[in-house]
Amino acid sequence: MSDDRLHALTSWHADWKGLRVAVLGLSVTGFSVADTLAELGADVLVVTEKADEEYARLLPVIGARLWTGPLDTVPDTLSEFAPEVVVASPGFAPGHPLIAWARESDAALWGDVELAWRVRDKVVRADGSPADWILVTGTNGKTTTTRLTAAMLVAGGVRAAPVGNIGTPVLDAVRDPSGFDALVVELSSHQLWYLGLQSGPEPVSPHAAVCLNLADDHLEWHGSFEAYRDAKAHVYDNTRVACVYNKADAATRAMVEDAEVVEGARAIGFDLGVPGPSDLGVVDGILVDRAFLVDRRTSALELTTVAELAGLGLSAPHIAANILAAAALARSLDVSPADVRDALRGFRLDPHRIEVVARHEGVTWVDDSKATNPHAAASSLTAYPGAVWVVGGLLKGVDISGLVAGRGAQAKAAIVIGADREAVVTAFSRHAPGVPVFEVDAIETEEVMTRAVELAAGIARDGDVVLLAPAAASFDQFASYADRGRRFADAVKERIGTGGEDEHDASADPDAARDA
Repeated sequence: MSDDRLHALTSWHADWKGLRVAVLGLSVTGFSVADTLAELGADVLVVTEKADEEYARLLPVIGARLWTGPLDTVPDTLSEFAPEVVVASPGFAPGHPLIAWARESDAALWGDVELAWRVRDKVVRADGSPADWILVTGTNGKTTTTRLTAAMLVAGGVRAAPVGNIGTPVLDAVRDPSGFDALVVELSSHQLWYLGLQSGPEPVSPHAAVCLNLADDHLEWHGSFEAYRDAKAHVYDNTRVACVYNKADAATRAMVEDAEVVEGARAIGFDLGVPGPSDLGVVDGILVDRAFLVDRRTSALELTTVAELAGLGLSAPHIAANILAAAALARSLDVSPADVRDALRGFRLDPHRIEVVARHEGVTWVDDSKATNPHAAASSLTAYPGAVWVVGGLLKGVDISGLVAGRGAQAKAAIVIGADREAVVTAFSRHAPGVPVFEVDAIETEEVMTRAVELAAGIARDGDVVLLAPAAASFDQFASYADRGRRFADAVKERIGTGGEDEHDASADPDAARDA
């Protein structure tokens, strides 16, 4: 394909007909890509190792072809198709044979987010412009901050939706006939790596963007922490109005300092300390904005209070930080402080995020199964120091030693789960030898949490917390982090029976007590 035609593909109304596009992967993202391209009239070939039965049935209906089989080498069907564009699902790592082949070929390599940006004008606002985009990433807190931002925008009268890595593909949102004023797009490091490949004349240019924090994660996908960091930094590329960063995380500040942004874009900081001009922070228990007001050098606007957040179950330090980040993003689109406060009053955390699943005989049982890496688990342990800690799983190439030596050393005991527990047990032996460690050697998924809860119940006493914050992915023993969390909660309820005191209180104050 000529560069001229490729560069012209920056609108839903461009000429996409007959464009040969290979779509790699057939998850919810892959199907949204295939469906969009088929609607545009492109010639679509989907290549995947295996296909969900429903998606496989729908592809010929929408006019796309499907090839399934091993992907350790490039299938002949794909090379003979000679795609002009390859759109890869986020699961395809840079070192995958198909990605290496695509980069060496004459084809353009895109992710789903770049395609969505190119066709974002299918449905426009009354003034003829497409929806603004707000981008959210970070090692932890992405989903909560994305939901918070969208809720604040809606409270302020903005037609907004949380999309992207959070669940709803951004391509589905840009094709929604009802239209939006703003899309709050959660982006994984995988999606951002693909955005870093953009070379067209109109790259993604968000209204505002944030990287909430940065810690080791997904190293097996990126190959190194440096590559992971560089991918995350692309969230700020071409930002037009507000680059929001975490003042307590120097890496996010450096990203903003190094970013190529639109002239006039501002750096907006947030943390739990006293804010300077152009920041959001906390003063005497009050969350305040000193960024989006005229007299920001001498004044601040109240958003909410720590006491009010405590009553909503939102006062854990990392959740308060997410709220400040979301408020900065929403305020960049002129949402009022009163609307921010109203949104918070109706907001509830998703399940498996510092969720109190039971209180019984003075012991609080907390499900933070969404803490899938050490950085997230550290936030949970900060909120619940001295907890009986249920930890372990698939570490994804991340070293857990620093977490164990720091927050983990304060645990009352460690209950270690996971198919391979050696790294976690060794970390405690070396870095926190005073913490009693108990291994769950159950092999069957159905038995893991029953045994973990049994061990924890034998340790915990009145006033203690039992905290599931695995610091690891779940796929070695469970279907998902949600499956892991549900099984934990079920095991707790089975253990204490259905008549325990204050049996379930998901909105309880977590101050005596994170995200992704």
